Amino acid sequence: ETQHQFSARESDWGFTSFMPLSELYNPSRGYLVNDTCVIEAEVAVCKVVDYWSYDSKKETGYVGLKNQGATCYMNSLLQTLYHIPYFRKAVYHMPTTENDMPSGSIPLALQSLFYKLQYNDSSVSTKELTKSFGWDMHDSFMQHDVQELNRVLSEKLEDKMKGTVVEGTIQQLFEGHHMNYIECINVDFKSTRKESFYDLQLDVKGCQDVYASFDKYVEVERLEGDNKYHAEQHGLQDAKKGVLFIDFPPVLQLQLKRFEYDFMRDTMVKINDRYEFPLQLDLDRDDGKYLSPDADRNVRNLYTLHSVLVHSGGVHGGHYYAFIRPTLSDQWFKFDDERVTKEDAKRALEEQYGGEEELPQTNPGLNNTPFKFTKYSNAYMLVYIRESDKDKIICNVDEKDIAEHLRIRLEKDREEKERRKKEKAEAHLYTIIKVARDDDLTAQIGKDIYFDLVDHDKVPSFRIQKQMPFTQFKEEVAKELGIPTQFQRFWLWAKRQNHTYRPNRPLTPQEEALTVGQLKEAANKAHNAELKLFLEVELGLDLKPLTLPDKTREDILLFFKLYDPEKEQLRYVGRLFVKASGRPQDILPKLRKMAGFLQDDDVELYEEIKFEPNVMCEYIDNRIIFRSCQLEDGDIVCFQKSPKPDTADQFRYPDVPSFLVYIRNRQVVHFRSLEKPKEDDFCLEMSKIFTYDEVVEKVAQQLGVDDPSKIRLTSHNCYSQQPKPQPIKYRGVERLLDMLIHYNQTSDILYYEVLDIPLPELQALKTLKVTYHHATKDEVSVHSIRLPKNSTVGDVLSDIKSKVDLSHPDAELRLLEVFYHKIYKIFAPSEKIENINDQYWTLRAEEVPEEEKNLGPFDRLIHVYHFTKDTQNQTQVQNFGEPFFMVIREDETLSSIKERLQKKLKVSDEDFSKWKFAYISLGRPDYFEDSDTVATRFQRNMYGAWEQYLGLEHPDTAPRKAHSANQNRHSFERPVKIYN
Repeated sequence: ETQHQFSARESDWGFTSFMPLSELYNPSRGYLVNDTCVIEAEVAVCKVVDYWSYDSKKETGYVGLKNQGATCYMNSLLQTLYHIPYFRKAVYHMPTTENDMPSGSIPLALQSLFYKLQYNDSSVSTKELTKSFGWDMHDSFMQHDVQELNRVLSEKLEDKMKGTVVEGTIQQLFEGHHMNYIECINVDFKSTRKESFYDLQLDVKGCQDVYASFDKYVEVERLEGDNKYHAEQHGLQDAKKGVLFIDFPPVLQLQLKRFEYDFMRDTMVKINDRYEFPLQLDLDRDDGKYLSPDADRNVRNLYTLHSVLVHSGGVHGGHYYAFIRPTLSDQWFKFDDERVTKEDAKRALEEQYGGEEELPQTNPGLNNTPFKFTKYSNAYMLVYIRESDKDKIICNVDEKDIAEHLRIRLEKDREEKERRKKEKAEAHLYTIIKVARDDDLTAQIGKDIYFDLVDHDKVPSFRIQKQMPFTQFKEEVAKELGIPTQFQRFWLWAKRQNHTYRPNRPLTPQEEALTVGQLKEAANKAHNAELKLFLEVELGLDLKPLTLPDKTREDILLFFKLYDPEKEQLRYVGRLFVKASGRPQDILPKLRKMAGFLQDDDVELYEEIKFEPNVMCEYIDNRIIFRSCQLEDGDIVCFQKSPKPDTADQFRYPDVPSFLVYIRNRQVVHFRSLEKPKEDDFCLEMSKIFTYDEVVEKVAQQLGVDDPSKIRLTSHNCYSQQPKPQPIKYRGVERLLDMLIHYNQTSDILYYEVLDIPLPELQALKTLKVTYHHATKDEVSVHSIRLPKNSTVGDVLSDIKSKVDLSHPDAELRLLEVFYHKIYKIFAPSEKIENINDQYWTLRAEEVPEEEKNLGPFDRLIHVYHFTKDTQNQTQVQNFGEPFFMVIREDETLSSIKERLQKKLKVSDEDFSKWKFAYISLGRPDYFEDSDTVATRFQRNMYGAWEQYLGLEHPDTAPRKAHSANQNRHSFERPVKIYN
């Protein structure tokens, strides 16, 4: 059983195995009835879109974006932004110059991308844009969050638009404002705070549609009972707390919270619930219940849907695409990377609501329970445009909006692409002929290449029509190279079984009478795209070409390379015809003359046979005839002066075979200190077949280290361009080549460390990097703790005690696991250290405060973290600084806790007066007033979850520190960064 869609492109489809005739004739199988077999074929003619021949521009008027690996999330956002014409026009009007390079200028790269989306006939690459971001290949294969990319890109563009004619465009399009308020119920007191937003995060869980999410957003929270609000001059009061909108932006970006942290499962999950969104969104509904009293009621907040960005898949990955109405007409388009298709409103709206879908019953007569399945494709971002701003936003963008230098540059690029496309379309009419000569061999051997005779990519090439007679091609060569046709003899190259490439035989008169195309087909059996030839020319003393003698079956064409062991130099010196029945000793006078030797110098000859996978170079006995030496046309003979017995030790590579083995395996290795993994420290020329001991010995010599076993090496990850996380074990690899290979790629980088004990001893120990925070002094020290692998955390703490100053002799220490400015774990003293990983997490040792040792039954030990609000998304918090624990009493107010905090953190009154304090759960801050009782918000678990904490909001004034070497090794849930 199989299935296939036949098309002009795929017309051939069938089976490789057939039913045995015995089965056909078996009466019990029922195929033959009355000696007749009935074969039925049902043919359905369907109009389907052939993916490969589909032309997005022709079918829709739009083109797609190429996916670099995992950039579909970026493609969907870029298409959405491009189809906001006001935004596109602003990008075109950002100042750039003809000297700018797109790969180094975000404005120019974005202008170039938008221009190509507007005028190209086929899909557009985003590589220039990602290069302008400062991204490498690794970034292109990392899937990121679209909201984060949108925020970071907007931030960059906003910054680069400053001081230009388009300054403020991002705010004009996307910025809205809401008001956070707390209003007392029984007294006349109200506290308000205005905040801006570029997008809104709407809850999906528990909401059936966008309106329900907005209702939840502005939902009023009652502050009463134990949670009363402390109002200035009025004390504790019952109050209402909430958010209302002052104004909405012309382009409203709604981020649907499809991804949430599930505390029960301790993991991120995707919310696939059904969630509806309207084509027309009225945010003035119910007498403007979402609007604050300060809102301008003359502005009509009626929006129409412009884009639906969709995620298909689960929490750990999937695919992104977008449905867009570029002109806000009834016609929707699906932008799925390179492919753009027309879609109806149902596909763009209802089918992206998510939820469950019911499969149609296969047998409606039976009372079957319908099968339901969850739809994993659903909307996660919506873009609405305000009706009253529609004409301004969906404006006309034409060539006059595009800088002339950009038009000229991109037009040239387009013309060059068209030229290449035309060449490709006509490629079947042409063939490439590569012509190598003695001059090419002389120029390349000993410089660009050492093995074989020539690199064909660096010899003259001719693009010739296949129908051209070969005799006419010879005239082309005569014009180009200045060698009359009667002095030309062409040889065909052949690839031998040992993977070498040598001239094989001269063309026959019959072959020269063919067309170029016929000759290529006859010579190469049409397997190679190019025809490779060697042009044999003889020159006289006056350097004028001579008539070539006829080649007989007895003649063998040999090529000669000369080796000088003193200079370690191999060079091409010419070619000779020799008689198959002759002996090498017969040509020694000619070779001495070619090399400039004295006629009584002894000469040694070697045949260069192959170099893959290993070098094969064999000694030639001068007294044996050439035929017995198995020499044939195109073979290479390397020769040198015979080494004298007393000079053999003077040279590193005294003969041709040792030199060729060295050349085949030599490798310049760039060594970097593991502490500075981006900087080359020194380079050493080594052999790929060096043993582990030879490699570390060379490095030790370079560094002046007496004991090579104290050198530890780490291999390079070719994909992340960083050190591999695990160093090379002592004698853990056999050869240098094993150290350099990463999957199927070979690197030329190794990282080194100089250890204070030999590596075999170190491998028997576990090394942990522990940061110690002094209890009473503002001091932090970093300690490298080495202990046997079966040691415990208690042993680590004992080791640290012996190295640091304690606040008092009986101080008790604890070890914490800290990651991204949060405390995730307190290690039990009995826990074995063998499985503790300090590579991604910071290990922190500190004294246990006395107050924590004497907790009362109603006291809470809570996490306290520093945070700032995200500049673009005020609902997001960013943690920084050092997290810590704090004991709070059952009835303690924020005012009391603030006094202890200020004293602990040693913050000035002026700075501390600007700090804000919030209960934060799942990243959402709920601000305290001074009179609030803090303990009521925290659960009674001993150390609490790291996602529930007391947040201290204030600016992060600490200088940015570079990551330590081990943190550079791997990225871990890397945030989106645009570096330029």
